[in-house]
Amino acid sequence: MRGVILAGGTGSRLFPLTRITNKHLLPIGDRPMISYGVEALVKAGVTEIMVVTGGTHAGEFLRLLSNGHEFGVERLLYAYQERAGGIAEALGLAAQFVGDEAALVMLADNLFGRTFAASVKRFGEQGMGARLLLAEVSDPAHLRHLGVPQIDESGKIVRIVEKPQDPPSTYCVTGVYLYDPGVFDVIATLQPSGRGELEITDVNNHYVAEGMIAYDVLEGFWGDAGESIDAYYAVNDHVRRHGANLD
Repeated sequence: MRGVILAGGTGSRLFPLTRITNKHLLPIGDRPMISYGVEALVKAGVTEIMVVTGGTHAGEFLRLLSNGHEFGVERLLYAYQERAGGIAEALGLAAQFVGDEAALVMLADNLFGRTFAASVKRFGEQGMGARLLLAEVSDPAHLRHLGVPQIDESGKIVRIVEKPQDPPSTYCVTGVYLYDPGVFDVIATLQPSGRGELEITDVNNHYVAEGMIAYDVLEGFWGDAGESIDAYYAVNDHVRRHGANLD
């Protein structure tokens, strides 16, 4: 399995903190945000990783992470996303790196209280398709800003709705996705959304339609530090108090 950490985007929701740096280089606790994503993948047993980034500060990731050996990475590569073309487009840049392997994809502004190694193991047993990590969110107003799965009585995901006005469940899709190698064929068929981007929700709904998607509901903390200034500070406070990626 190969790991892909997506660390691009303009970081506009964290402005002005991101005026002079990429949001994934901002501090969480006592170290840069991106280092938690690298740590999470290594703890999940994935040590061949590509970091996809963009913008004017892309070189800072190389200065920080170097060859990755300090972080337990065996092989670390980098890709550059020239424009804000969406999560699915960014993932597509890793096609040659991933090759015929499965892919563990993580948005670098998502932080987790506990390791998700068990989900990686389950996906290895699953073999094909996709697997998502869901988190329970009690606030409907918050869910309206997220991707929300509709789950039927048998526990299957029947669709994923992006930013629903009427959320179909109390769960959201977090920024960790597990895919078989066919994900890059799916990305090649996508059309840009209304905001001109290739959407990861369209990728996930393809697997839903094929009946090839599974999920785990996270235990413990999950936070999206890139969602807003308030969310960034909330995640920061939690990690400083309780840590992240705990076994």
